Amino acid sequence: MQAFIHGMVLAMGLILPLGIQNLFVFTQGVTQPTFVRTLPVVVTASICDTILILLAVQGVSLFIASFAWIKVFLLGIGIIFLSYMGWLTWNQTLANGCEHEEKSVTLKQQIFFAVTVSLFNPHAVLDTIGVIGTSSINYVGSEKNLFTTACILISWCWFLFLAVIGWKIGKQEGFAKLFVSINKISAVFMWLSAIYMAYSNYL
Repeated sequence: MQAFIHGMVLAMGLILPLGIQNLFVFTQGVTQPTFVRTLPVVVTASICDTILILLAVQGVSLFIASFAWIKVFLLGIGIIFLSYMGWLTWNQTLANGCEHEEKSVTLKQQIFFAVTVSLFNPHAVLDTIGVIGTSSINYVGSEKNLFTTACILISWCWFLFLAVIGWKIGKQEGFAKLFVSINKISAVFMWLSAIYMAYSNYL
């Protein structure tokens, strides 16, 4: 049980803080007309995190990270995507009824964006490798399996929780105006993240 608790605490420390991935899942909960429409992004983000966790625990991600060009590629994709997502988020509004249906992100966009913010987010990848991957070497056999299961479980539960909270809040009267302000702040956050990534790695 120690390995399981360790995995839960560690995963919560990495997954719960505000980040691009969490913001995207939350905003989908807010903007989608029904809760069922939020599930594709929840499942996609959770699967991506599961893949990263499994790769980290198996040590595969450490091998990949040893190639400098892969890190440069991930950073480049991440910077471009954060800039694009910032632009989309800045211009997104919250409507009602049919107009809400039209303005919400489509299923294909949900899956594509969720994959990108999960797998092409260098900070998330490096956190998974550096923290979960290195912490897992303390365990073997069933203990390592419990540790891995706990990390994955927290990831799935957290994304589902974010979508539920977003969906509940989005239905509150008068939230549409507040949502515009939240989106502006989120967009600035994304652009600053892209600038910081470029400055710290390329300049």
